[in-house]
Amino acid sequence: MLDIPGKDCGSCSFCCKVLEIDEFPKKAGVLCAHCQSGGGCGVYDARPQVCRDYYCDWKEDRGLSPQYRPDRVGTLLMDDPDSDEYHAVCDPAKPFAWRNPLIFRHLVTIAKDGRIVMAKAGLRSWRIFEDGAFQECA
Repeated sequence: MLDIPGKDCGSCSFCCKVLEIDEFPKKAGVLCAHCQSGGGCGVYDARPQVCRDYYCDWKEDRGLSPQYRPDRVGTLLMDDPDSDEYHAVCDPAKPFAWRNPLIFRHLVTIAKDGRIVMAKAGLRSWRIFEDGAFQECA
């Protein structure tokens, strides 16, 4: 995919903190040991396949303005690679960052398009419905 001007990671390394990576192992909410100060990966050329396959929705979606950058809103927006679900992944230390009105409106819009939308923070998760209701999942 071609880079979108103005949509580079820069100093954002939010994915390196909030995502769980079994290949290292790295827990959700803990900054990856390979993350460099100021952004970037210290093992980029040898990073595991799961990291190579990851795509940040903010970087790929021209409709998501700079306000949606993950480190600014505390929420990583992404398609789940194992299902047709759309995920909003938050730092377990701030599990309700997905309730930010900007993010929440976006999630409801995605749900209205017929997608299953899930907000996640560590082991907790919530389903967001097209009418704006949400429910914590067991």
